[in-house]
Order: sequence, then C-alpha cells, then structure tokens
Amino acid sequence: MSGVTLGRGLTPARATLDNGVVVLAQESGATPAVAINATFLAGSADDPEDLPGVAYLARHTIDRGTKSLGAEDIADILDDRGVSLRILVSRHTFSISCVCLSEDFDDILALIADVAGAPLFPEEEIEKRRLEAITALRQDHDDPARVAVDLLHQDLYGPDHPYGRPMKGTMASLERIERQDLLDYYVRHLTPSRLRIAIAGDIPDSEAVAAVGREFGGWRNRGGEPITIPLPSDRRRRSLRLHPIPAKAQADLAYGFPAIRRLDPRYYAYTILNNVLGQFGLGGRLAENIRERQGMAYYAYSTLEASLGEGPLITHVGVDPNDIDRALAAIDAEVRALREEGPTEQELEDSRESLIGSVPRLLETNESICEFLIYVEQFGLGLDYDRQVSGLFRHVTMEEVREAAREALDPARAAVVVAGPVSSANR
Repeated sequence: MSGVTLGRGLTPARATLDNGVVVLAQESGATPAVAINATFLAGSADDPEDLPGVAYLARHTIDRGTKSLGAEDIADILDDRGVSLRILVSRHTFSISCVCLSEDFDDILALIADVAGAPLFPEEEIEKRRLEAITALRQDHDDPARVAVDLLHQDLYGPDHPYGRPMKGTMASLERIERQDLLDYYVRHLTPSRLRIAIAGDIPDSEAVAAVGREFGGWRNRGGEPITIPLPSDRRRRSLRLHPIPAKAQADLAYGFPAIRRLDPRYYAYTILNNVLGQFGLGGRLAENIRERQGMAYYAYSTLEASLGEGPLITHVGVDPNDIDRALAAIDAEVRALREEGPTEQELEDSRESLIGSVPRLLETNESICEFLIYVEQFGLGLDYDRQVSGLFRHVTMEEVREAAREALDPARAAVVVAGPVSSANR
C-alpha cells in the first residue's frame, strides 16, 4: 500500500452517477494492479419469504452468460488475463470482485459491467450450478459448526425473519427455484441505485471514476427499495436444541442473543464487550477459561454480527462430546460474570487498543481497501472513517460497556444449539 495511505489515511474520491451508482476510488501505486469491487446492497435477506436460496443460486449463475458473452467467452477473457472473479452473497450484499493488472483494468471493468448489467441465467447453466449449490448445502449439513450457527439464527429470530431463514436455502427450495425466480430477484434487487463500486490501486481516481461512468452510466434504474429488517421477538426464556450428526469427532456449540444494529450508538461499547468476551488475544475470556485453563476446547471465540438489523452476539465453541456440559457451564459462568461485574480496567484498555490497532490491517491491500470503502458506504460512516474510528473507541466509557453487558448477556435468555455426536444423554 502506498505511503500516502499509511501516513494520512484514505483519501478516496466519491461520485454518484445519474442512475444512482456510487463510485469510490482510492489511488495506490504500490503495485501495478487494481482491485475492483462491485457490490449491490442486496442479499439473501431480500429472498422471497417462501423461497430462500434465490440470491445464493443467483450468485452461482450470474457469470454464466450475458446478452453479449457466453460462459466460455467470459472464462476465456478472465483466463487470458490471469483474473478470477470472486462472487459472494451475504444477508445484505451481493458482490463481484477481482484484482487485475493495471493494463487490463478497462477490459475487466467492462466485463464486470456486462456480468452485472446483462446476465441471462441460461437454463442449462442453472441446472449445473443448482447441483453444485445442493452439494455445498449437503456438505454444510454435515458440518456441526455450520449447522449449530444456522440453527441458532433460526431459534433467535424464527423461521419467518430474514435472519432466521437459511442463507443458502434448503434442499427443497433450491430444487424449486426456476429461471424466472432468478430474473425477478435480479430485476428487483440488483439495480443501479443499490450498486456501490470501489476501485483501489494503480489508477488515478479521476480515471477510475470516468471509467465507471462509461461502463455503468447508461444502465437504467429499476427495481425496488431495500427491505426493512423487523425487530427480533423478545426472548423471555432460555432454549436448548440438540442436533445429532453422528460419526463426528467433536461437538460444536453456538450460544447467543439478539444484539444491535450497526448504526446503534452503542455499537462501539458492544464491540469492546465482544472483544473482552471472545476476541482479545487468542479468544478473550472464553478461550482463557475453556481452552487454556480447562483444556477442553478445540476453539472458543465470540462474534458480533451487527448489521442493518439487530444481528446476534454469538459464542462459538468446539469440544469433545464428553465435555459438552462442562463447556456449557463454563460459557454460562463467563457470560454471567461479565454481565454482573463488567470488564476490568485492564481488559477495557487492552480491548480498546487492540481494536484501534486492527484498523490499519484492514487497509493493507487494495482488495481490503475496496472492502473497507464498501462497508463505510453501506452504513454511511463517512470517507474519513478510518481516521475517526480510533476516537470513537477511545470515547467509550467503562459504564457504557457494563451497560452493554447488562443489556445483552443473560444466560436465562440464551439460545443454545449443540450439533454433532449428541443425544439427550448429553444434557
């Protein structure tokens, strides 16, 4: 990354095309390469309620032919330039990204514009990719860690909530998705007004913005607005689900609560709380207790998934099946202690400095700069967010973190899922 970026922070150019496409460009001449990230602010949360998995299958098929290029043509253009498209879908994003040589930038940007703006979703390609998607889903169903987290979302939010529905769909829904469903999703949600394009690398900002204008400016707007994420239901009691997956060496526990939206003012206090619980060092208090002191966890950590809706705070633990009860008791103990006592002054300061120190690592490559710019734009955090974030964490008080712990952490209201070689005897 260039010295300018390291020394002064990001200085991206930002422009909005007439059709609503937002362009973010950051010049960095460290290498003769350019990263491109075209992200729609739409994802699996926008799937039809009765047909989960549409966004996931669209992700597998959007690059399999356009009005002007067949699947083999697209593959040849990429192969000739040594470029791989990375297409990902999350709850709220659908992204097409890659890294290319500076000399190939115009050709690759034109290709991405074609893939994003004129996909055909050919029937024969849908059938091929449907099989791949179903195979991937079967593999997920045999992975205790993935199963535990998916079921935890369902238990926290319910099957009708966008966060409770499976992101990849179900075997039945993937079988039912037709070409028209993909086209309907595309027309409604993958629209210019929801497209954010970040470009970082060896190209002047003005040239990057002009190139996006040429390739995407003529794309007419259509489609609908983003959905509103409803509040999760108020949890009044604890739940425990055991999901047997035989012949596995370990059991995986997912233990969590609904938390907050990304734009909630309490976000920075919650982030520090999560860091203390299961992120700092090798895994915060959870790893220190369960893995280091008791020696019974393959892994132990926590995540905070604050997003457009109230995303969850989840504890993830993998243990020997014989240690399930001990591990669950240890999680309860750490959650309860943090709720009742809050972090220590040292934990607060260490977590604060760790989180501030992690920001430069988010900007080490052109790809990560693009991802950061998309994230900043998605939540309207401001183009100087990389320089503001340290102050936002430094202003968090001990009382704010303690209040977050009292709000979020309550073993009596936790949802718990255990997947793996488990049975009622494990309770």
